[in-house]
Amino acid sequence: MGFEGAVWRLVRQEELLGEIVIDEADFPWLNGRFVPTPTFSEVKPWFDASLALMEAEEYEQFDHAYERIADTLSLVAPSGPVAEFLLHISDDRAWFRWSDEPFGDG
Repeated sequence: MGFEGAVWRLVRQEELLGEIVIDEADFPWLNGRFVPTPTFSEVKPWFDASLALMEAEEYEQFDHAYERIADTLSLVAPSGPVAEFLLHISDDRAWFRWSDEPFGDG
C-alpha cells in the first residue's frame, strides 16, 4: 500500500485543525508536510510541550502531556478515523504512527 501523497487530517470533533500530506513512509512511521488551519494555534502549545518533553527524555511527563492530545483530537486516515495514534508536529512537519486497534499498555 502506497502512502506517499495521501492526505491525513487532524480534527477536534468535526473541526479540521490541519492536514498532513505524506511524503515519506518509514514503517511504522509516516512523515509529511503539515498544513495547519487557523484553529490549530489553539492546540499547538500541546504539541510543543509534548515534543520538548520527549526530546528531554522525560517520558513519564511526556505520557501525561500527550494524554490531552490523544483524548481531545482525532487523526483521520484517507479511509477514515484511526483508533489510536502517536503524532508529533514541529513547524511544517508532522510524523506519526497509528493503529486501527488501541496500542495497549506496553
